[in-house]
Amino acid sequence: MGEEAPEFVNGEINLEGKDFRTATTVGHKTYLISRSGDESKSTISIRILDKSTQTWAVPTVLGTQPVHFEAHSAILVNENMILVVVKKGAPLIESIWFLEVNTSFVKQQSKITGTEVVVWSKGVLGKSQKPVVISGPSGVGKGTLIAKLMKDFPSRFGFSVSHTTRAPREKEIDGTHYHFTERSKMEKEISEGKFLEFAHVHGNLYGTSIEAVEAVTDEGKRCILDIDVQGARSVRASSLEALFIFVCPPSFEELEKRLRARGTEAEEQIQKRLRNARAELDQSNTPGLFDHFLVNDDLETCYGNFKKLLLLDDGSADSDDSYSTADSKSTPSYTVLSKQDSEILLQPETHDVEKGITSLLALDLSSLSGGAPGRTRGLKIQSVHKD
Repeated sequence: MGEEAPEFVNGEINLEGKDFRTATTVGHKTYLISRSGDESKSTISIRILDKSTQTWAVPTVLGTQPVHFEAHSAILVNENMILVVVKKGAPLIESIWFLEVNTSFVKQQSKITGTEVVVWSKGVLGKSQKPVVISGPSGVGKGTLIAKLMKDFPSRFGFSVSHTTRAPREKEIDGTHYHFTERSKMEKEISEGKFLEFAHVHGNLYGTSIEAVEAVTDEGKRCILDIDVQGARSVRASSLEALFIFVCPPSFEELEKRLRARGTEAEEQIQKRLRNARAELDQSNTPGLFDHFLVNDDLETCYGNFKKLLLLDDGSADSDDSYSTADSKSTPSYTVLSKQDSEILLQPETHDVEKGITSLLALDLSSLSGGAPGRTRGLKIQSVHKD
């Protein structure tokens, strides 16, 4: 506060004795992005200048930040976000980032924290498909369906690992089956807006963190969320666009038989799960909550129908080519050249041009899409010949 506002020239400024910065104006606010510290321990600094009052604010920064940040260029995509391209120290697939400044997720988090908020979102080369929300009562076979899907299509799908405050069962691995955590820690993170959904189930807290969905979409995979009906309702009410599927048992009697066949729980716990199952089956009929219903009578038939819903019924092998896998070692450093309508042109650095690389890259933002709120953004990229 009270610091004199600098003069901006072509979106870039130089402050004496400080690192080079970019300045991008969105409405009456200007966002300054810079690197602070030495090369071994550098951090990304963001400050906001309110031009109407000539005052500064240091925002709460959410999301995973770029690791390589020796230099960068930035350009305004729209009133909601800024495109940031890391110039050096990272392959192209790790160089494209978005700084969300006015999205619905940013507004939501700003209300929660009572501060200015910005969110880093990682650019993904390719169209980011909608996450898949799968719900159904305990014992219905959701886990088996997901396991078969991920075995057959390991490069296309990733399982979002939920958090829970319950103790792990025998052979359950932390970080693989669940993120097992303390109630106080999970409640704190929920209050900080770090969870997409959460619910009290069987006396414990269960929830899906934004970070868990990020971990899947960062790998270029379609995220699978295995959550209960309460969680599905929360996700449906959030800004995350997803495909909602409910898995039903052929009958309630068959569901009880499957639960007892597990042999892992006492009678009291089985009765509690059965009560919750009846409630979930009733709630699943809420209009507009689920897009599709699958009856798991015969596993193979149900799995076949599951694949049809995900447009995987053509019998093709697992070969997802919707994401770029270019050799990162041959990728030059790029800087933002210009923005034309829904397309942003990137130009290779001078030393790369001298090596004979003369093609520009065009980022197509017309179908900009995201996985989790405040997270990955899918986009198309193509080479443009430079005359």
